[in-house]
Amino acid sequence: MNEEPLEEWARRREERRAQTKGKLRAVPLTSGPHRGAHVEPDAPRVIQEWDGAHWVTVGVVDDLNAAKALLYPPQPVEERPATWDRPALGKGRGRHRRTAPADEDR
Repeated sequence: MNEEPLEEWARRREERRAQTKGKLRAVPLTSGPHRGAHVEPDAPRVIQEWDGAHWVTVGVVDDLNAAKALLYPPQPVEERPATWDRPALGKGRGRHRRTAPADEDR
């Protein structure tokens, strides 16, 4: 069986833990087991952050919509470049060009 060195394993573990630090979750403040987020959308939510070992409470929001706004902020809209100034089509009847009624020969 191939075993990797302990240092390499520890390095990979720390990289994984560093990636998950700062991850947020919303937990409903209701009695009973935690169920799907959609079950009680009007219930207040606790916002928790993963610090690498424990979930730490960082705030409270009023409802599911406020929690979603905090957990999933809107992404910046990419501006599309201006339309490209294409050269005009030359005269003639190309294979894929459609003739206009005024251009037809009679």
